[in-house]
Amino acid sequence: MPRNTFNAFFRLEAASGILLIIAAVAAMILKNSPLGDLYTAFLDIPIQLRFGPLDLHKPLFLWVNDGLMAIFFFTIGMEVKREILVGELSDPRQIILPGMAGFGGIIGPALIYYFFNSDDALALQGWAIPTATDIAFALGVLAMVGNLPTSLKLFLMTLAIIDDLGAIVIIALFYTTELSVESLLVALSAVAGLTWLKLKKIRKLAPYLLLGLVLWVAVLKSGVHATIAGVVLGFFIPMGDDTTEDGSPLENLLHGLHPWVAFGILPVFAFVNGGVSLAGMTLASLLEPVPLGIMLGLLIGKQVGVFGFAYLAIKTGIAQLPDKVSMAQLYGTSILCGVGFTMSLFISGLAFEEIGVGYSRPDRLAIIIGSLVCGILGYVVLKAIGTSSRRQQPAD
Repeated sequence: MPRNTFNAFFRLEAASGILLIIAAVAAMILKNSPLGDLYTAFLDIPIQLRFGPLDLHKPLFLWVNDGLMAIFFFTIGMEVKREILVGELSDPRQIILPGMAGFGGIIGPALIYYFFNSDDALALQGWAIPTATDIAFALGVLAMVGNLPTSLKLFLMTLAIIDDLGAIVIIALFYTTELSVESLLVALSAVAGLTWLKLKKIRKLAPYLLLGLVLWVAVLKSGVHATIAGVVLGFFIPMGDDTTEDGSPLENLLHGLHPWVAFGILPVFAFVNGGVSLAGMTLASLLEPVPLGIMLGLLIGKQVGVFGFAYLAIKTGIAQLPDKVSMAQLYGTSILCGVGFTMSLFISGLAFEEIGVGYSRPDRLAIIIGSLVCGILGYVVLKAIGTSSRRQQPAD
């Protein structure tokens, strides 16, 4: 990724992360104010789209989680494709360290969550909640630290992208309900159409987006989560060549969508999912196995898994420490990886709400608390490391 493109991306994600915090805090304040019932009624507003026999009837809350978030996953699909073709993931040597760290960042939190919930089959549905990293939130904290090597920011961004890929695989494999064969056949037909467009080297975006809409509806009705359709469509958008008059279709679309996702879709998602009622909530509620597994998974499992696997890769010679990055900075960044927030809230909804398990309040609050603690602790550690490094530098 060119330096100016990365800097623009970093600034965008950093600002979005700050806005995510504001949206989530606003939702929690509103939910626990005299306007709490109005907030709940807002989320339950029924919205229906009907085209002949096709009837999509959902509350606003699910339109955000199934619809708007599909656009978010669509941008992830395009970002991953770009990184594989021309970015950080195009060089296998650049993938090893964040890849190992990302793998550890999934294993560590999952094991801690399992330790606290192994005797409860329903609670185990949430094992993947603490395995995610919120790239916008984490990069936002990294930006507030300031004066850090660009290679460290690239490491975190690459790790978060790999982490997103892991989350997509987890959602597809472990959070799929009963399947509809008819809807899956329609989805496969849409994928076949996208493949045909790709083979014909069609560069116009309209036919891809039209088939993508068909794919989204089919996947939504199939039992596979609808956001997977966004990822699949993202991989089919043609990369093209920046040197042509129209530029790269993927780059143009990603450039146009990214601000809407960063400053619109993600804050809206945080607002509709962050409104946790604190009525009747006690310290004992947060020390129950599910919320405790989530908080410790984010706070301890993430940093131990990410840093432990990265350290192992470096010491065995499999990978190298990024340029101008110290082990201490790598450790501070591993703490930031415990900021799960957006993806953790999303997986939480799949794990508990859609199967009717009454864990929705403590688990959401645990995600918010765990993410905030990791964000604050990561900031303090990285800031302290930076201050210490500057003090050790000889005077001019």
